[in-house]
Amino acid sequence: MRRGLTQPTAETLLGAGECRPSRCALFSRQVEYAMLQDQLNRVAHLWRYCKQTQASQIAEFAISLPLLAVVVIGITDFGSAFDLKYKLSNAVRAGARVVSTQNTSDVTNAIPPSVTTVRDAVDSYLVGDRVNDCGLATASPAQSGLVWTYTANTRCPGGGTLTLIVDRGKTFQTTGGVTVETTRVSISYPFRWRFSSVIDVLIPNARYLRVTYIKNEAVMQNLN
Repeated sequence: MRRGLTQPTAETLLGAGECRPSRCALFSRQVEYAMLQDQLNRVAHLWRYCKQTQASQIAEFAISLPLLAVVVIGITDFGSAFDLKYKLSNAVRAGARVVSTQNTSDVTNAIPPSVTTVRDAVDSYLVGDRVNDCGLATASPAQSGLVWTYTANTRCPGGGTLTLIVDRGKTFQTTGGVTVETTRVSISYPFRWRFSSVIDVLIPNARYLRVTYIKNEAVMQNLN
């Protein structure tokens, strides 16, 4: 088994009579300088490696950051869209339940009180659920037969328009041939995708739909 080699020192050489004191001192300084130089070289090599590693990590992060932002915002967008659809569904159900108990004899009026009751019920639910009502509370309907249509666009998301339709003459027949009179309440609400504000980072001039209209409706039988 070979013994490990050790660096000869000035003392060992002097004791062995292999060098003079003056030469041994010079040799000792040279050895110390060589060892110091070797340590400095190792430190410099380690520093260069660290700098290269940090640079590559920064470059990788800079490349992946836009994609990460798109994914995160996309996930939150879809969550917000589903939440809005759920709230709209509850709003039109509230309106349909209220109008189902209203008398249908007022449908001869230009603006029946029963239709106004639907608008107020839907608007109250939207405001209570912290959904922008786009000014629905003060909107007036346009009439077409037994259908009244409200449109509101005051500070609506994405510059869109909220549309609420109350159809007091919706009918269908049962399997026994009986005609059932109902009221259908439907809503269309603009949803602005925040995703559209970051997609251009990955795909410049991307043609992406910035506003989507989420729709929902509810039908209730007229009880009187």
